[in-house]
Amino acid sequence: MEIFIIFLILGFVVLLIKSTHNHRCALDDRLDQITSVERGTWSERNLISSLLDYGISPKAIFHDLYVKNGKYGSSQIDIVVATKVGLIVFEVKDYSGWIFGKGKDTKWTQSFYDKYNDEKYTYRFYNPVLQNESHIKVLKKQSKQFANLPFYSVVVFYGDSELRDISFIPDGTFVIKPHRLDDVLDIIFNNDEAEYTDKREVMKILKTAVDNGNNINTQTEHIEKIKDMLGKDRVLD
Repeated sequence: MEIFIIFLILGFVVLLIKSTHNHRCALDDRLDQITSVERGTWSERNLISSLLDYGISPKAIFHDLYVKNGKYGSSQIDIVVATKVGLIVFEVKDYSGWIFGKGKDTKWTQSFYDKYNDEKYTYRFYNPVLQNESHIKVLKKQSKQFANLPFYSVVVFYGDSELRDISFIPDGTFVIKPHRLDDVLDIIFNNDEAEYTDKREVMKILKTAVDNGNNINTQTEHIEKIKDMLGKDRVLD
């Protein structure tokens, strides 16, 4: 009897492993339709997997976009999803520790304790809400249709971080941890349907932005523009 139970358990484990493997293979196939391991971060690909699990079509998800931005060259956007209620623009962050910030603050704060050195560290980083707002402004400039479409901004914090004091977040913007993604999508999809005038134009503009990321010159130009904007090479001490 005990041997039978052991074999039964082993059989269940094998089936579970096969099921997990098959799910991963199917998931990998879906990811291959959208992106590659050479682009973006693990967290971005994890978010794409979650969007697929929610039921969003791979054709509606655009990853690692480089959108033309006039004199600034291009703006790099993590993920854009085209939906029946408008465009959802995702900014993905990887941080540990406590996160503090307000919607209109230029800088947010990351605070964490290093147990090995027995010290508390704080770092300031550019407000991701404002960062994603700038991405949406660039997208709205791409066509007359884009200018009139509803946009939703979602900032997702991956890593061992905790949103301790985040406030004054503007309407249509969400700051979340990954496990709340479904809740946010439920809220967004409760809005009225967007009035698209040419869905093919939307897909073309977003696909072109993704294709721009395959161009090494575009990537290099983007990096150089960011360096020039920060101007750290012009600080001498």
